[in-house]
Amino acid sequence: MEQIDNTFLTYIVAAHGWLNQPGYGSLFLVSLLASTLIPMGSEWLLVMMLAKGYPPLPAILTATAGNYLGATTTWLVGLYGGSWLIEKVFRISQAQQERARGYYQRYGIFSLFFSWVPVIGDPLCLVGGLMRVNFWFFSGLVASGKLLRYAVIAWITLRSIS
Repeated sequence: MEQIDNTFLTYIVAAHGWLNQPGYGSLFLVSLLASTLIPMGSEWLLVMMLAKGYPPLPAILTATAGNYLGATTTWLVGLYGGSWLIEKVFRISQAQQERARGYYQRYGIFSLFFSWVPVIGDPLCLVGGLMRVNFWFFSGLVASGKLLRYAVIAWITLRSIS
């Protein structure tokens, strides 16, 4: 009988213990994962850490950095996996692609500021990659939106517990 490799389970158990001990590393990882196409949130951990007395500025910056890097990962998936998704999976013609690019360039780029909104935020980042939005423009809009969101959550949390 073949023995089962349980290395993966060992890492899951270790990660579970680490996530039960909230800290900046956990906040960074949860924020990063929450900003990919994985359906989860990170606000709860920020609130919990602030309620336990963690300093607000490092917590906000850690959550923002993780969430921004997750969004950047999603943007990269759109950028490098984009043509395959568009042509093979969605079967969108060149004319339709050009029309969509025009609309996104005209109206959609600033929507990246709202990449923090649940449900629509991750697809916005994916479409930003598909539409080849300039990385620095993408970064400025996404990072500032996410920073503002975490700052507001921290402000509400700190006002509520004091």
